[in-house]
Amino acid sequence: MLALVVAGAWSVDSLGINLATIAKSLDNAVAFIQRMFPLDFPPMVETVGLVFETLAIVFLATFLSVVLSVPVALAAANSTARGSLSQGAARTLIVLARAVPDLVLAIVFLRMFGLGATAGILAMGIHSVGMVGKLYADAIEELDDGPRESIESAGGSRGQQIFSAIPQVLLPQIAATALHRFDINLRTSVLLGYVGVGGIGLAIADALRTLDYRRGMALALLVLILCIAVELLSGAIRAAIMRRSGGAVVGGTWSDRLFNRGATGLSGDLRLTPPWTAARVRRFVSGGVILVLLVASLWRVDVSSGSLWDGVLALPDTLGLFLPPSTGGALGSLVEQLLVTIQIALAATFIGAVLAIPIGILAANNVVANRAVRSFFRMLIVVVRGIPELILAIIFVVVSGLGAVAGTLALAVGAVGLLSKLVADSLEETDTDVQDALRTAGASEIQVFFGATLRQSAPAFIAHTMYLLDSNIRSATLLGVVGAGGIGFLLLNASRVNQFDVVTTVLILMVAVVLAVEALSMWLRTVVR
Repeated sequence: MLALVVAGAWSVDSLGINLATIAKSLDNAVAFIQRMFPLDFPPMVETVGLVFETLAIVFLATFLSVVLSVPVALAAANSTARGSLSQGAARTLIVLARAVPDLVLAIVFLRMFGLGATAGILAMGIHSVGMVGKLYADAIEELDDGPRESIESAGGSRGQQIFSAIPQVLLPQIAATALHRFDINLRTSVLLGYVGVGGIGLAIADALRTLDYRRGMALALLVLILCIAVELLSGAIRAAIMRRSGGAVVGGTWSDRLFNRGATGLSGDLRLTPPWTAARVRRFVSGGVILVLLVASLWRVDVSSGSLWDGVLALPDTLGLFLPPSTGGALGSLVEQLLVTIQIALAATFIGAVLAIPIGILAANNVVANRAVRSFFRMLIVVVRGIPELILAIIFVVVSGLGAVAGTLALAVGAVGLLSKLVADSLEETDTDVQDALRTAGASEIQVFFGATLRQSAPAFIAHTMYLLDSNIRSATLLGVVGAGGIGFLLLNASRVNQFDVVTTVLILMVAVVLAVEALSMWLRTVVR
């Protein structure tokens, strides 16, 4: 960890990020603000259409990720895997889906299916399996395996074990994880607009390519409002789902609960017509809403089965464009920009951690007694988290110019929103009995914080920081498409001039770096524990 801190500080200095650099950019910032106002929003009909198209793309991508993740998670979890071979294959799929950037997947699918929403839906949906599938598999492994073993001992098949026992506690986790991934995919959809996926992202890209900052930043503000609204709504829904489930759902199989079979009246007789309880109404309404949203989303983006089939048939030819990998005679530039990408990630993680840790501490309920202070910092976290990193990168590119400085500052600001929330949540999840014991012994609040609260949270802090570094390496690659430095700029240029074999080489380099960081993160978490 000390080595990573030193590397982060060195990266900040090496990239030339200092107060003098920021001060020199103030004139550009003022000029940018003057060119930005007054904001030029599209006509209302066009605005509503862009919002609906974006939400439809994100909903379909998230729905696809859930559909793909459930069987993958069942194959990856220890209690439901068919064997070590299939389990290893499922785990490998999860790792690869997470390691391959959705931008690269979008480039491949755009080549297969052409410009439009289809490529974005498939790219985000498949990439999301890396996160959603892992969380589902972890949730299955954490379940009480007694119900499944009971069905197995009674002669139940694997399918009966899965569909009768596991959904009792997994359904709330499925819904909560899907909502969280919806938030992430909404931000990602803006980035994919730069390679031809529809929605607000494509409209922003078109506006900024023509230097129409008034229209571009008006749409960026619209994205910010949309992200914050979705964040608050999905957070409230997730909290309600987990609160109602209480961490577990009991009382029969999932089908019994859906139709309320087995309910008895005061006399103990079986009711053939189940009562319409509030819980049953919620289940049917939730299922109906999901079905309506699915149909509406498919209608809005107009996904053609014919184009899908044509794209699948063209898969061998498409893969032939990407294989074998090639450096295009620019191996030196690729390695140099890869190192810049790693520097950007290290510097952004360092700056983000320095800013985020105190903000997260001030937002924790069990650390700060003043409710107004906690609420202020919680709202600050929500606002910062709502700003897509692509929008931040665009602003910093205009203000500070093309290059690594813009990418680092954008990721550093984004890190504040992510890491500060994780820090606050980790502090609030600590054992309060230990803190009360120190207070009883006469310790001051500062002693309680450093002696009990912070010490319990230290492993989580390290895990969250390593996750942030891992995330920043991927994001640094993606932000290169808007000129924010790193290997992403070479990636976009290679795709634009049809050097798809170079795209494959960039992908291999990125996967290698991501896997190395993942291995380091796993080792550190094991050592700290």
